[in-house]
Order: sequence, then structure tokens, then C-alpha cells
Amino acid sequence: MEVREGLKYSENHEWVRVEGNRAIIGVTDFAQQELGTIVFAELPEVGDELRAGEPFGSMESVKTVSEMYAPISGKVVDINRKLQDNPGEINMRPYDSGWMIVMEMADPSELERLWDAKKYEDTYSHE
Repeated sequence: MEVREGLKYSENHEWVRVEGNRAIIGVTDFAQQELGTIVFAELPEVGDELRAGEPFGSMESVKTVSEMYAPISGKVVDINRKLQDNPGEINMRPYDSGWMIVMEMADPSELERLWDAKKYEDTYSHE
């Protein structure tokens, strides 16, 4: 299980990389391993307003369908359209080309509720 320093993590297995007032969001290596081969990713539309803790899309794997939850609130300004043709990028490069959405943060203080890499790894590396 890879956990990257410098990212924030939700207990629902999403990661957040902050760049200015924007947040790039994807699912963790742990999550993609648990799901197995991902065959479809449903993402929100650019312009959608998301609230922290609410579903923003889903991933379908050969095992199951799993909802993804917004780790923070904000407006979707970009989605990873490459996942429509190649959802397997989530399995192969969850922290790089497997990212899902970019949001403009509504309230950057929400980041304080998220976990650092050590807490995420300590919590889920034993499962």
C-alpha cells in the first residue's frame, strides 16, 4: 500500500493535493487495491457544487460498485476525462494520472479535518 507524504486523506479513502485554492482529488492506493480492477468511473460535471461528505461519483470494479465522497466542499473546475476511456489508470497510477476531479475550495479550513499520510497509513496498513 502506497501512501504519499504531502497529501491529505479522508477516512473514505480519497486523497487531496492542494495547489493554491484548488484541490486535486482521487482515491488512494488502498482503495483501488480493495476494489480490484476498475472498469468504469462516474464523475461529476464541471460546475457542480459539492459538499464535504456527500457522494460525488462512483467507481465500478469487477467486484462491486463503490461511491466516492467529497473530502471538502467546493466547485468542480475540471474532471479527468481520460478515465472515461481508461478507468484502469486509477489502478495503475492512483496518485498521478488516475486523479479524478479538481475543485475550487469553498472553505480551505475543511482541510484541517483530513488526515496526514502517517495517520492514514497507521489506520489502514493493518487491514
